[in-house]
Amino acid sequence: MADDHDEDRPAYDPDAPTPPEREPPLRSTAPQSEFTSGQVGVGALVTLVGLVVTFGLPLLL
Repeated sequence: MADDHDEDRPAYDPDAPTPPEREPPLRSTAPQSEFTSGQVGVGALVTLVGLVVTFGLPLLL
């Protein structure tokens, strides 16, 4: 799977005895990353749909 930041990474050959000239960029993880209100809304919507499927459908059946 291609990373969105592949162009920022130096080429790496595992058979080469020397490491790349520069370090790859630092990774960011979700809790430290900034997110938008739209992303929060999508997450809330996904949670709501999941709750409806998990609890709503069994109650209807």
